[in-house]
Amino acid sequence: MVITAERYHDFCAGHRVVGHEGKCRHLHGHNYRVHFVCEALQLDDVGRVIDFSVIKDKLCMFLEREWDHRMLLWEEDPMLPAIREIDSSVLSVPFNPTAENIADYLVSEVGPELLRGTGVELTEVRIEETRKCSARVKVSS
Repeated sequence: MVITAERYHDFCAGHRVVGHEGKCRHLHGHNYRVHFVCEALQLDDVGRVIDFSVIKDKLCMFLEREWDHRMLLWEEDPMLPAIREIDSSVLSVPFNPTAENIADYLVSEVGPELLRGTGVELTEVRIEETRKCSARVKVSS
C-alpha cells in the first residue's frame, strides 16, 4: 500500500519557451497551480505522511520566495542578456521553462534538497499551466 500526502500551491510567473513553434516562444505568463505529492515509508506517530504545514513551509514557500511574480528564463536563452538589462530581477533557470521541465526540476532538484532529513520524498509534481493543460512528473520506483 502507498499512502501519500498532497498539497497544491498557486503562483504567478512569466516565461518563454525557446524553440517553440508557436506563440509560446514570446514572453508571456501563467497563473500556475503546482500539486506536490509526498510519500514516506511509514506514517509518523500521529498517523501522517507529513504534516500539510511542512509541505507548505518547505515546498510552497519555495515557490513564493523564488518564483512568484518572476520571469523564468532558460540560462541559455539568447534573449536573457537583453531582458536582464531592462529588468535585473529576471531569474535564469537551468532548463527551458516548459511545464514538464518545471515539474521535473521541482521533483528532482528542489524536493530532495528541501525535504532532506524529513524521511519524506517528493514523488510527484503536477503543474497546471492553465485550467486545461498540465504536466506531471512521477519518480520511478
